[in-house]
Amino acid sequence: QVQLVESGGGLVQAGDSLRLSCVGSGPTFGHGVMAWFRQAPGKEREFVATISRSSTNLDYADSVKGRFTISRENTERTLNLQMYSLKPEDTAIYYCAATRSSFIGTTSRLPSDYLYWGQGTQVTVSS
Repeated sequence: QVQLVESGGGLVQAGDSLRLSCVGSGPTFGHGVMAWFRQAPGKEREFVATISRSSTNLDYADSVKGRFTISRENTERTLNLQMYSLKPEDTAIYYCAATRSSFIGTTSRLPSDYLYWGQGTQVTVSS
């Protein structure tokens, strides 16, 4: 029902900034909780940040807190991740995700709570 497409990834140097976007489609977009996850080669998928339906509640992984900001614009069908002070360990494929519209929780760090996923965008941070 919800289709998600990420963009904005690229190759940057440590300390640089990058903004990722996720554009959604479908009649239920904006009714679910959304989040960003990332996955590095040979590693399991890792939670990055999550945001509630009306952007009132935000939650971040400790590794990115203070450097990354998640936001959403429901009328524009867009989820964003603004990344500052990027580090080599931030290198990964970044995925946006959305829960079903009837999801009870406000935010979620659990991949299993998310029904819809984008195909990912590569972020590479050099030393």
